[in-house]
Amino acid sequence: MSAPKRVPKDRPAASVATGAAPDAAPVGTGATTVKWQAPPLPADDPTLFGLGLDELAARWSRSMASSAIGAEAMRGADRRAQGLGIAGTRLMEHAGCAVAAATRALAVETERWGKGPILILCGPGNNGGDGFVAARHLSRHGARVVVVLVATEGRPTGKDAVRNWDRLEAEDLVERIHAPVARDVAMLGQGIEKAAVVVDALLGTGTAGPLREPIRGAVDLIARARRAGIPILAVDCPTAVDLTSGDLSDPVVRAHLTVTFHRPKTGLLARRGAAVAGRVLVAPIGIPQDADPI
Repeated sequence: MSAPKRVPKDRPAASVATGAAPDAAPVGTGATTVKWQAPPLPADDPTLFGLGLDELAARWSRSMASSAIGAEAMRGADRRAQGLGIAGTRLMEHAGCAVAAATRALAVETERWGKGPILILCGPGNNGGDGFVAARHLSRHGARVVVVLVATEGRPTGKDAVRNWDRLEAEDLVERIHAPVARDVAMLGQGIEKAAVVVDALLGTGTAGPLREPIRGAVDLIARARRAGIPILAVDCPTAVDLTSGDLSDPVVRAHLTVTFHRPKTGLLARRGAAVAGRVLVAPIGIPQDADPI
């Protein structure tokens, strides 16, 4: 993998190819159960990065078993949570940490951890922000990470995403790249087979109609990586899947693993969405019941 621009320096970038507890458990002994105690949220869980995929599913079992929700309802729950005082940065921190733990578990399970850089392709919105957080946590657990802002804009559009993009400047194991046009994205494909895992953090709530550049080129790059045998992890949903209906745009990311948040998504349970999502994990991110009464 190589790319034309490393951030923040305005010069060509060198090749970046070198560069089980349950979700809630009874507390008490004998026949008397005192209460159910949820495990820590992802960013507060010091054991998370030692868990495999099955153990993560067990840790997040309550979220995994929740009723499904569509994209608009999920956006409403997120807004109401912030209205109740839960900072958007905190929700993003939990989401990105969950993605990082699942990425590591996927790399370990496929025997690719430490075999090459993790490539995270990020859009300019909050889905990309989750990817930036994941990059930071992965680097702090020893992974080399290449994180690419795939957008015509030179910076992310949301304030939480911007904050986490800027924080990556201090991470020695993270290389930041801006890919504003399709040609720049295509250059990342040089040596793509050397990536350990490719993470799709492009569009989180789905899209309608054909994809536009440079996102379209990034989806094509992910398809090329999959053909080369690289594991693909999608953040919230594979890009070009409608999170509510499961309808697919063209082209679409086909993931081996999808990490979605708070509750299962109706689009990932629909036949077409499920066919491209791969295994699905549902991570809690701290949205309180008052923000999303079921």
